[in-house]
Amino acid sequence: MERVDCCGIRSPPDKIPIYKDTRKTTVASCIYLSSQTMELFAVGLTIILQGVLLGLALPADFRFTQFDFLRNDLDQQDQPSKCGYESCNLGKPDVLNVHLVPHTHDDVGWLKTVDQYYYGAKGTIYRAGVQYVLDSVIDALVNDPSKRFIYVEIAFFSRWWNQQHDSKRHIVKQLVNEGRLEFILGGWCMNDEAATHYNAIIDQHTLGFKFLKDNFGDCARPRVAWQIDPFGHSREQASLFAQMGFDGLFFGRLDYQDKAWRLNNRTMEHMWRGSPDNLGDAANLFTGALYNGYGPPGGFCWDAGCGDDPVMDDRRLHDYNVDEKVAAFVKAATDQASQYTTNHIIMTFGGDFAYSAAPMYFKNIDKMMALVNGRQKEVNVFYSTPSCYLYSLNKAGKKWTTKEDDFFPYAHRNNSFWTGYFTSRAAFKGMVRDTNNLLQACKQLDILANLGPEHSSSYKIDVLKRAMGVSQHHDAVSGTEKQAVAYDYAERLANGSAECQEVINIALNKLQDKAPSIAAALEWKFCNYLNVSKCGLTENNTAFYMTVYNPLGRPVDKWLRLPVRGKAYTIYTGPNGELVPNQVVPLSKETKMVPDHNNSRATADLVFKASLPALGFNTYYISQSSGRRTAVRKVRQNRNSDVTLKNERVSVVFDSMTGLVKEMTNTDKGISIPLSQNFFYYIGHDGDNSKPEKQASGAYIFRPNETNPYPINTSATLEIVNGELVNEVRQVFSNYTSQVVRLYAGSPYVEFEWTVGPIPIGDNKGREVITRYMTKLASDNKFYTDANGREILQRVRNYRPTWKLNQTEPVAGNYYPINSRAFIRDEVANSDIQFTVLNDRSQGGGSIQDGNLEIMLHRRLLHDDSLGVGEPLNETGVAGNGLVVRGKHYVYLGDKSSSAKLHRDLGEEIFMAPITAFTTSKLTPEEWAEKHTITWSGVRSALPSNVHLLTLEQWNDKALLRLENFYEKTEAEGSGEKEVQIQDLFAPFRITSMVELNLGGNQPLSQASKLQWETEDGQQGDVANEINDFEHHAPFSVKLTPMQIRTFEVTLSYT
Repeated sequence: MERVDCCGIRSPPDKIPIYKDTRKTTVASCIYLSSQTMELFAVGLTIILQGVLLGLALPADFRFTQFDFLRNDLDQQDQPSKCGYESCNLGKPDVLNVHLVPHTHDDVGWLKTVDQYYYGAKGTIYRAGVQYVLDSVIDALVNDPSKRFIYVEIAFFSRWWNQQHDSKRHIVKQLVNEGRLEFILGGWCMNDEAATHYNAIIDQHTLGFKFLKDNFGDCARPRVAWQIDPFGHSREQASLFAQMGFDGLFFGRLDYQDKAWRLNNRTMEHMWRGSPDNLGDAANLFTGALYNGYGPPGGFCWDAGCGDDPVMDDRRLHDYNVDEKVAAFVKAATDQASQYTTNHIIMTFGGDFAYSAAPMYFKNIDKMMALVNGRQKEVNVFYSTPSCYLYSLNKAGKKWTTKEDDFFPYAHRNNSFWTGYFTSRAAFKGMVRDTNNLLQACKQLDILANLGPEHSSSYKIDVLKRAMGVSQHHDAVSGTEKQAVAYDYAERLANGSAECQEVINIALNKLQDKAPSIAAALEWKFCNYLNVSKCGLTENNTAFYMTVYNPLGRPVDKWLRLPVRGKAYTIYTGPNGELVPNQVVPLSKETKMVPDHNNSRATADLVFKASLPALGFNTYYISQSSGRRTAVRKVRQNRNSDVTLKNERVSVVFDSMTGLVKEMTNTDKGISIPLSQNFFYYIGHDGDNSKPEKQASGAYIFRPNETNPYPINTSATLEIVNGELVNEVRQVFSNYTSQVVRLYAGSPYVEFEWTVGPIPIGDNKGREVITRYMTKLASDNKFYTDANGREILQRVRNYRPTWKLNQTEPVAGNYYPINSRAFIRDEVANSDIQFTVLNDRSQGGGSIQDGNLEIMLHRRLLHDDSLGVGEPLNETGVAGNGLVVRGKHYVYLGDKSSSAKLHRDLGEEIFMAPITAFTTSKLTPEEWAEKHTITWSGVRSALPSNVHLLTLEQWNDKALLRLENFYEKTEAEGSGEKEVQIQDLFAPFRITSMVELNLGGNQPLSQASKLQWETEDGQQGDVANEINDFEHHAPFSVKLTPMQIRTFEVTLSYT
């Protein structure tokens, strides 16, 4: 009969497993003794113990260490940890120290799904199985205490950990405590930096950090960020890493021109200032670009999938190659060192899914290190980790250069700019953004309703947390995965959303019912296709209730559109049944033709404004009544007068001849500019990618055939909808491009709702569709984008702040990520005019000509760009003939100050939009009000206008709370420091105690101690003391400076 032994593996049936002390480590490895040997050993041990009891002297040469294999297992729980920087080998003085870092880079989905990668399934696509990598590495570490290894992706490690026996877990904990297995980065994945939002970045790292802290303690807390594969690097990412407590960041991909310049000037390692104008030193992060991507030097790859020759060191055999291997390694080391500034360099030995055959890789590394160190004295090579390498640099006593911009856009050669993925898989990017919105509301309501373990809410929420964590991966939200993998990502988000919707359903019942009971619980339903006017409950019922939850900490007015079939409706809300004005707007033909609208019976949208309390909800009773819909009027082209869309604050003029936008006016500010907007497409370059001039446009690369795009049409047909609440101009440009320009009553901005697809490919040409806003503003080559939804960065056409650019792609080379907003200004005239566009998902865009702002909406391409994914970006959609994507832009014209306030507030409202839930009931509004709470707020008073409730979620038996001042310094009136007293902030509970944590939630700020660095422009300040400044006693007054996020573990007492 098979047994599971002390190492968590199968032991031979005739053997008994015991522990053996390796004498060099406290980690126990397994040996097997026969039962007869064990019996003899037991007899001997009995004799010794009896002798001790009788006071007999033991032989002088007797050593208790002969029995360490018994004592070792008992003592391991109390072994002192030697992790972090204490475990580091800092090399030797006056020689070149090579920190050799064994690692594996495990994509959380790409060519295969995350679970296929874990199990090793679909080997015909790619031979990789993460479970075997971890099995192989752990055994190798146990067998040799000199070895070290780093691991990154907690999405995979958590899967493996959950399948291990306690004995194996105990061994791994000891490896971590000794610093021989070190977690680097520690997020659920290695997230993309161009298409991600800061909220999701923080969440996915928090998820990974919490797993490590809960299972391993502080020794598993990552000290170094490790972004070796993302395709460009965001300044905001660096700022977030610094706030998470990381001492440094290493990345692998650097623009080829930037890299050449930095190597030549020996500035591959520097201090990155992540928030120079707001957070200052608190956002500084030491950053290094790796010399060789993340692979080993050429000729030194020895994993199962490698083709390099092993170290053949027996002179008695043929092909002895020690001399050439040693010489090649020493040359690689000295060549690299000549372009860095200290006597320490890092060499990464690993790659994608490396170490599935760890003994083979390690055996050759061991041979090579022994030979290199034994044959010469100038180069000293040893096993190390990125954190130990960083620590060595910190001890070098050098002053480092600084950088304040970011690393976008990235190109690996001429004509090959990785700017297409800023937009790739536009529908999935929108789904990720919407799902994150749902997750935040779900976590909040779980806490506010105090659901507790009886509802399994934490488990349900974790399903969506993990799905969101996976979707932030640099081959997920980026849109650079295979189509089958994209479907898997979407399915995970859909499944997680369903779990969270169930939590919200339970929470709403608990918060609304005045006398809660299981029998009286309502079934709240959610409509996931409202963007294409489809919702079965609202379409098929003449009366229903709707609850709208606002996840923001301040009141919000939100315009809602519900798919209906009736001609007129009555809406009531509030405890006194106040009437809510509404308007019924007929659906456009273009909406009815969207494939996802199929099987819908809706014929119109019911439009009304929901006024919502801070962190709370309103319930609305909606019933069909008698009346007429708003009329739709078609406009003939070549008519004599222009068409004007206006309300009290804004107007937009459409040209009578072309049907295109012609002019925009902010009536409040008295600002009016010529404005033209149209849709264009670039033809994606084809080619076999064999050389730069044959680079094709693909999932990663944007490379248009020509600099000037083609207009989809030079004119548009118009339909006009005029009503008391909303006015619309509906434009049709072609059979695959349409738009609704919409202006709600009292709105200071204009909504542009675009619909693109199926993009035609009948001529065998891929197309990349853009919208272009054309003004006459003298923007002086400049435009501005956000960084991951936070700070604003200035972009300058054909220019990089830290190196001289040789521009080979005048369009693609001037594209940048736009996560939430972009704008242009009049930079020359003293007019203070700013034209701002906010979006609802991450997109790519640029200002290719002065006064213009273009944003890419959708891509469909027929050629692969040969960067690994192995298939063209050709999404066929549910109908099979091409994907249709719908999204929104929000356009504002104003001065700088009013524009900043609007884009900050509106950007938050778009990102954290209200959550709608629907149900039917036979109760009248009066009966409903008797049994249910109509209006409810989770806070006693609203948060200040520039303070955002970023996080509220369960945190073991406490809660995790993050507050953010989301304004930058001086950008708008009231954008300075704010103070919030939080003891009695929330209505359902009081906060009785709190501990401030770092941004990632894995260390109290009182214990934080970061490495200090000297820079050429001055020394970095004491970060920990600078930002740890809240009152530790009631009422817990928290001050927030511009752009500051503060994180607390809070104890709650429900009232």
